[in-house]
Amino acid sequence: MNGFDRQNEKGYLLGVDTGGTFTDFVLYRAGEMWIHKVLSTPQAPEQAILQGIEELGLETSDLVIVHGSTVATNAALEGKGVHTLYIGNRGLQDILTIGRQARSELYNLQPHARAAPVAANDCLQTGGRLDNQGELVEPLSDEDIDTLKGEVARRNPEAVAINLLFSYLDDRFERKIEAAIPEGIFCSRSSSVLPASGEYERRSVVTLRMRNGTSQSPFRPRLSRQPINAPAALRPCRFATPSLRSALATQHSLKWLDGVSDALA
Repeated sequence: MNGFDRQNEKGYLLGVDTGGTFTDFVLYRAGEMWIHKVLSTPQAPEQAILQGIEELGLETSDLVIVHGSTVATNAALEGKGVHTLYIGNRGLQDILTIGRQARSELYNLQPHARAAPVAANDCLQTGGRLDNQGELVEPLSDEDIDTLKGEVARRNPEAVAINLLFSYLDDRFERKIEAAIPEGIFCSRSSSVLPASGEYERRSVVTLRMRNGTSQSPFRPRLSRQPINAPAALRPCRFATPSLRSALATQHSLKWLDGVSDALA
């Protein structure tokens, strides 16, 4: 008996991939596998998922569901995305532009410059800096918060990506900034998306999540209201969740940028 069988001895494992044209299903149980495909419903992706489950004749109480989507990946590759603000520490607002200095053309003295995922004038800087031991270097003042609130109101973004130095050791400053972002603006913290070392990697992941993952955000709450009573994970997740409803309700469930986030991590 392999790991999948031990995980779900009495039911089925269902993998769902929501694409722009088709929604694909892979059903597994006890060493047997079935595949199924339906047309995607871009305006309401949950309808294609429900249709596929019905056509497969499955009872959702017998399912463990793993969901992924190539829609956000395609948006990233095509350079599409919503208006996003990036918030980092003072003096480090250019990290997304500088990157790791990796070059696709090592000996080209005039390589073509790739556009950063967030324009330079949409990269804000603030306090709340820690060192590599989690000790305070610069506090996050009330004045810093007021300044950020003013910039967010003036720029009117659809999404905000927050990434402070060493926030994976102590996320209190990122949480404070997140709490100051008005409702209705999609917001994410690097300490939630990728709580690990590597400033550029964390910045890239949280920014891509906001620019491209927000296109699917209305789908999540709609799906959570559907009568699906099944354990679920939204890839690329590194954990299991007790139900689809709770998976869709948690911050972590947004880690589903289908390979982009994992590749950058």
